[in-house]
Amino acid sequence: MTGPTRKDVAIAGHQGDVGTATAGLASDDGNIRATALGALERLNELADEQLIEAFSDDDPRVRRRAAELAATHSSVDLVPLLADPDVNVVEMAAWSTGEHESNRPAVLDRLLELAQNAEEPLVREASVAALGAIGDPVAVDVIIAACSDKPAVRRRAVLALAPFEGPAVEAAIEQALVDRDWQVRQAAEDLRRAQARPN
Repeated sequence: MTGPTRKDVAIAGHQGDVGTATAGLASDDGNIRATALGALERLNELADEQLIEAFSDDDPRVRRRAAELAATHSSVDLVPLLADPDVNVVEMAAWSTGEHESNRPAVLDRLLELAQNAEEPLVREASVAALGAIGDPVAVDVIIAACSDKPAVRRRAVLALAPFEGPAVEAAIEQALVDRDWQVRQAAEDLRRAQARPN
């Protein structure tokens, strides 16, 4: 293998060595390419174009790291990664969409689809959380439905109801307060306490 090692690239991100960090992107080792993305981000030198290129990397570790870093690149379109064949990439991409200040209809549509139909509970959980973070009213019914999913999804769905109001939301929270899973009940209690605090 030619080029910098993973250690070289990681150190470069702490020492202002943009050249070595950038060289890591051309490595034939996916771990080094993923590390290079993080190093460039640390140096405030990671361009949107470099992130977008990483979205099509052959190594899912690189795509997942790119999805994570995209959380602070709000102009980058995450829809392609929300359809990635690797569930860990999709989960991370969903999380990152929730960190963006604004989301396009295509993002919301994909998150709504994943929250309802994704085979992996991890993906449904992350999608529900992102919908709660975005806070668009179009997601209310899907989030309420997720309150009947597996325990981990139910816990996240209850917390995702925080931005919303209305009888259906209140009914979902009341149901969560008596859920058979103690962590779901705890989430509902935490939400109730937060709602009771004066603004």
